[in-house]
Amino acid sequence: MTFANNCNKIFDETVKLYHVTDDVDAVFNNPYDENSIEGKLTRKNWIDAVQWHLEDIIRDEGIDPVEALALKRRIDRSNQDRTDLVEEIDAYFRQQYAGVAILPDATINTESPAWAIDRLSILALKIWHMREQTERTDADSNHIAKCRAKLDVLLEQRKDLTTAIDQLLDDIAAGRKFMKVYMQMKMYNDPDTNPVLYGKK
Repeated sequence: MTFANNCNKIFDETVKLYHVTDDVDAVFNNPYDENSIEGKLTRKNWIDAVQWHLEDIIRDEGIDPVEALALKRRIDRSNQDRTDLVEEIDAYFRQQYAGVAILPDATINTESPAWAIDRLSILALKIWHMREQTERTDADSNHIAKCRAKLDVLLEQRKDLTTAIDQLLDDIAAGRKFMKVYMQMKMYNDPDTNPVLYGKK
């Protein structure tokens, strides 16, 4: 099984695991070693699954403003955790390919492998929830048909992205492409770079 196909398997398993309880406060029990790449991919998708549902909850127009603010803070923390994990996954790839001789005409990709894998993780969630829409018994046939068409597109998108990620990894392993990773450096979470926060010091 290719690396990207294994990612899809892990992401589908994790989305299914989340929906056993379908609870944003459920305890996460990683079935893999936390320090393994499988463990990191599983944790990454769990974070995405929880955040997906937090984003649903916060859009309730009747939500209490205090609760909404607490949810917004939680989503901010989740975004930072997600970014940190993507960077950990890229660190894994840098280590994997550290000894590769880069060819003179090697090119750089528009995004790192881990950020492409991040999109695979989100696609697993989109596919689960769009499929869920196609199985609704309280929706009309027009809604079901639209959602089935969207599901077909999402499945095709996942197939294409899976292929592209595996091709990218093959190119990096062969020295045809090289990794150059820029950390996200999110400024709004940093009390030294967010003017609202450092202005209060």
